[in-house]
Formats: sequence, C-alpha cells, structure tokens
Amino acid sequence: MVLNREIKIKVCGMSKAANIAELANLHPHYMGFIFYPRSPRMITSVSAELIRYVPETIKTTGVFVNEELDKVEAMVKQHRLKAVQLHGNEGAAYCKNLQALNVEIIKAFGVDEDFDFAVLEAYTDAVDFFLFDTRTKNHGGSGKAFNWQLLDKYTLQKPYFLSGGIDLQHIDEIRKIDDKRLYAIDLNSRFEIEPGLKDISKLQRFLKELIEEQD
Repeated sequence: MVLNREIKIKVCGMSKAANIAELANLHPHYMGFIFYPRSPRMITSVSAELIRYVPETIKTTGVFVNEELDKVEAMVKQHRLKAVQLHGNEGAAYCKNLQALNVEIIKAFGVDEDFDFAVLEAYTDAVDFFLFDTRTKNHGGSGKAFNWQLLDKYTLQKPYFLSGGIDLQHIDEIRKIDDKRLYAIDLNSRFEIEPGLKDISKLQRFLKELIEEQD
C-alpha cells in the first residue's frame, strides 16, 4: 500500500556547526541534539549555541537520558528547544512534570521480542509521541533495525516515531506501512560520515525519494 499521508522526518544526533547549517537547508521537520554525556554524538557547548538560529519551521529537539529535571528545563530555556526526547528510564510522572515547559514530549522505548507494550499505557496522558527504537544498552544509535512486525502488538492510539537503523534501503518498506499512527521517521547513524556528522547528500536523497512520493 502506498503512503497517502505526509510522514514527518527527524534527523537526530547533530553536533557539528557547519553540518547543522547544511541540514537546516533541507528543512527536516525535526532536528535532534543529544545532551547525553556518554553519547559519541553529544553536542558541544559551542555548536549548541547555534540551535536557537535553526529556522522556526524546524522543531529543535533535545535528547536526554535519565537527566535531572532541572537540567532538562535549563536546556529547553537556554536553547529554545521545541521538543524533548527522553531516551532513558524516565517514568510517566517525570514526563508530566515537563509538560509545563510547553514543548512536545517524545518518550523513546527500545523494542525487541521481549518488549511489553503494556508499559506504554501509563504514559498516554504524559507524552505527545512515543518513539520506537532498537533496544540497546547504549540508549540508541545502534545502526540496527528491529523487527517492525512487533509493532502489531501496539494497540494504543498515540502517534509514534519509527527509529533504529533506518537507511535508504528501507524506503519501500516504509511506504508499505499501513498505520496512521506512524507520525515520523527518525534518521541517525545510517546517514553519518562519522558520529555526529551527517552525510547531507544521502539525507537529501532520502527526503526526495520518500517525501516526494507522498505529494
């Protein structure tokens, strides 16, 4: 089945100043910046200063892993983030506390054969979107796709981002997904020259082949 709706595009793990500017020219819907110290894609303080200059049409997204609430709040205000992606073990109460910041809240979950989709129910009133990624001890960035058929077990109506090793080769598979809850595709490690540095020409090709097919 061919897509009959526009799927949003999020490019995550941006950390180089010039690369951020180049990506902004492609106008993805979301641009993600990782504020997790153990990530090889953690944004530097110098590059982070550019976040506020990203065009308003792009939703700048801060990615955090088990961070203190006051630190997340400080980063949202300092960099004028429009969305927060939580990639750790943050509970529903933690997410609800962030709602006062008036940003979109994306809660990520690593999915594998043992994932219990029932845990998502507690978050339905606390987040705007779920993000389903490949389960890894490093909180994402594995470059590996999980079995998307596992999403047949997802019964809630909350829209979601699809993440985890997505590459050019997955475009046809994405087009065939018949699920109105699929809100966005999250691109990261498979579009990198090195951690934190994206291949702009490859991203441009993905955007052209996926989005133009939706027009």
